[in-house]
Amino acid sequence: MGQQTFEFLLLAMSALAVIVFVALYYVRAGYGMFHTPKWGLSVNNKLGWVLMEAPVFLVMLYLWWNSSVRFDAAPFLFFLLFELHYFQRSFIFPFLMKGKSRMGVVCNVLNGLMQGEWLFYLAPEGLYTDAWLSTSSFWLGVILFFIGMGINLHSDSVIRHLRKPGDTRHYLPQKGMYRYVTSGNYFGELVEWIGFAVLTCSPAAWVFVLWTFANLAPRANSIRNRYREEFGKDAVGKKKRMIPFIY
Repeated sequence: MGQQTFEFLLLAMSALAVIVFVALYYVRAGYGMFHTPKWGLSVNNKLGWVLMEAPVFLVMLYLWWNSSVRFDAAPFLFFLLFELHYFQRSFIFPFLMKGKSRMGVVCNVLNGLMQGEWLFYLAPEGLYTDAWLSTSSFWLGVILFFIGMGINLHSDSVIRHLRKPGDTRHYLPQKGMYRYVTSGNYFGELVEWIGFAVLTCSPAAWVFVLWTFANLAPRANSIRNRYREEFGKDAVGKKKRMIPFIY
């Protein structure tokens, strides 16, 4: 991919993120608790997650393996962190899920393409040297990345353990980050990708931070409204939607 094509892709993804952000406040994304038959073809949630996340993992693997910097320390660590997230989301998380909800198949492979092209092909020569690993930006980003991952994993665990076997009712999560927001897992994912953007200083990573917020914030709003309808405003209380004390 050439530099101009890459820049166009970043601009297009940024513009699309704004459109998605606005649209999702009016149309609930049709997966998980909001899935209905009107969204058309759907698949089992476990298979749906694999189909949605695994292509990103594979695209990044392909781009990394075919690059000339694949075993340079900094790009290699970027690759491992990115793949760690998507390996968990593609091949572990789906098989821990409970319930039998349906979801549409969504392809987010453009994220892997954006990240891999910059990190392994388009970044200025000499940018990601071994010295990069001793910068404050790298270490702050690593800390944020793993804090976000930890919040995400713990929040997913809280959701999984809300129901006993055979129970299909909805419950209001209260533990961990759910003491402050109604979508603790979304907050964790946002922090994780902010961390990745900080540790790489990649323009593609910052575009994906924008995309992540644009996709998750409206859905977090819908989830909070759903909880207030189902459990009452008093039960939800002053919890924010996604970012503690802010939103």
